[in-house]
Amino acid sequence: MLNNIGLPGLLLIAVVVLVLFGRGKISSLMGEVGKGITSFKKGINEGQDEIANAEEVKDVTPETEKDKV
Repeated sequence: MLNNIGLPGLLLIAVVVLVLFGRGKISSLMGEVGKGITSFKKGINEGQDEIANAEEVKDVTPETEKDKV
Protein backbone atom coordinates (compact mmCIF):
# COMPACT_ATOMS: atom_id res chain seq x y z
CA MET A 1 0.00 0.00 0.00
CA LEU A 2 2.72 2.50 0.97
CA ASN A 3 5.12 1.25 -1.69
CA ASN A 4 3.71 3.48 -4.44
CA ILE A 5 3.53 6.87 -2.68
CA GLY A 6 6.25 8.56 -4.74
CA LEU A 7 7.42 12.16 -4.68
CA PRO A 8 4.05 13.83 -5.43
CA GLY A 9 2.41 11.91 -2.60
CA LEU A 10 5.15 12.86 -0.15
CA LEU A 11 4.86 16.51 -1.15
CA LEU A 12 1.10 16.40 -0.62
CA ILE A 13 1.55 14.86 2.82
CA ALA A 14 4.14 17.53 3.72
CA VAL A 15 1.78 20.32 2.65
CA VAL A 16 -1.13 18.87 4.65
CA VAL A 17 1.05 18.52 7.76
CA LEU A 18 2.31 22.08 7.32
CA VAL A 19 -1.24 23.42 7.01
CA LEU A 20 -2.49 21.46 10.03
CA PHE A 21 0.34 22.23 12.44
CA GLY A 22 1.85 25.45 11.14
CA ARG A 23 5.45 26.31 10.46
CA GLY A 24 6.29 27.40 14.03
CA LYS A 25 5.04 24.20 15.62
CA ILE A 26 6.91 22.00 13.14
CA SER A 27 10.18 23.93 13.50
CA SER A 28 10.03 23.73 17.31
CA LEU A 29 9.29 20.00 17.07
CA MET A 30 12.27 19.45 14.76
CA GLY A 31 14.45 21.44 17.19
CA GLU A 32 13.40 19.14 20.02
CA VAL A 33 14.10 16.07 17.88
CA GLY A 34 17.58 17.43 17.12
CA LYS A 35 18.28 18.04 20.81
CA GLY A 36 17.11 14.51 21.61
CA ILE A 37 19.40 12.96 18.99
CA THR A 38 22.34 15.02 20.26
CA SER A 39 21.63 13.97 23.84
CA PHE A 40 21.33 10.32 22.81
CA LYS A 41 24.69 10.39 21.00
CA LYS A 42 26.32 12.10 23.99
CA GLY A 43 24.95 9.42 26.31
CA ILE A 44 26.25 6.64 24.09
CA ASN A 45 29.71 8.22 23.95
CA GLU A 46 29.79 8.67 27.74
CA GLY A 47 28.79 5.02 28.22
CA GLN A 48 31.52 3.83 25.86
CA ASP A 49 34.09 6.03 27.65
CA GLU A 50 32.99 4.62 31.00
CA ILE A 51 33.37 1.07 29.74
CA ALA A 52 36.79 1.83 28.27
CA ASN A 53 38.01 3.44 31.50
CA ALA A 54 36.59 0.78 33.83
CA GLU A 55 39.09 -0.64 36.25
CA GLU A 56 39.48 -4.30 37.05
CA VAL A 57 36.53 -5.61 39.02
CA LYS A 58 37.24 -6.82 42.54
CA ASP A 59 36.07 -10.36 43.32
CA VAL A 60 33.86 -10.31 46.44
CA THR A 61 32.84 -13.98 46.40
CA PRO A 62 33.08 -15.54 49.90
CA GLU A 63 36.05 -17.89 50.16
CA THR A 64 34.42 -20.34 52.56
CA GLU A 65 30.93 -21.36 53.64
CA LYS A 66 31.55 -19.67 56.98
CA ASP A 67 31.96 -16.27 55.30
CA LYS A 68 28.56 -16.41 53.57
CA VAL A 69 25.79 -14.26 54.99
